[in-house]
Amino acid sequence: MRIQIPLLGITGYSGSGKTTLLEKLIPELIARGIRVSVIKHSHHNAQVDKEGKDSWRMKEAGSAQVMMASDHRWALMTETPSPVSLDELAQQFDKTLTDLILVEGFKQEPIPKILLHRQEMTKLLPEIDNDVLALATNYSLETDRTLLDINRIPQIADFVEHWFRSQEIK
Repeated sequence: MRIQIPLLGITGYSGSGKTTLLEKLIPELIARGIRVSVIKHSHHNAQVDKEGKDSWRMKEAGSAQVMMASDHRWALMTETPSPVSLDELAQQFDKTLTDLILVEGFKQEPIPKILLHRQEMTKLLPEIDNDVLALATNYSLETDRTLLDINRIPQIADFVEHWFRSQEIK
């Protein structure tokens, strides 16, 4: 039986503030003793290494995986012939370093989520599926889900911590 690190999605349209929220939420959760890691989805062909660098040259030469290592950090870049699943990505994390994986994007994945939306956005609030545990907005609305203030990071951290602690019991 493999141990699954809990995944919590942070979803919303582009411009809703997902990355900004994560930047503020991660230190708050770490201060509460939760070791956090992140999977971020990109619709672009993301490049981690730069053209001309040794790692890029090894990839261009055909290496399926290139690991870069220094005294305090390492990164493994993997070329994939087809998209990998969120589960496959989550399995790459070190369970001795990570308690919770926050997932930015992957809104179609059937994982628990917090949906972000701002009143000033031109797109209306998207359909709320069964995986949405809470909405984080900068306006009030009627909902059967927990409503969080997108600008109150401690409130969102309280919600995430409570949800995370309830996962540990299962």
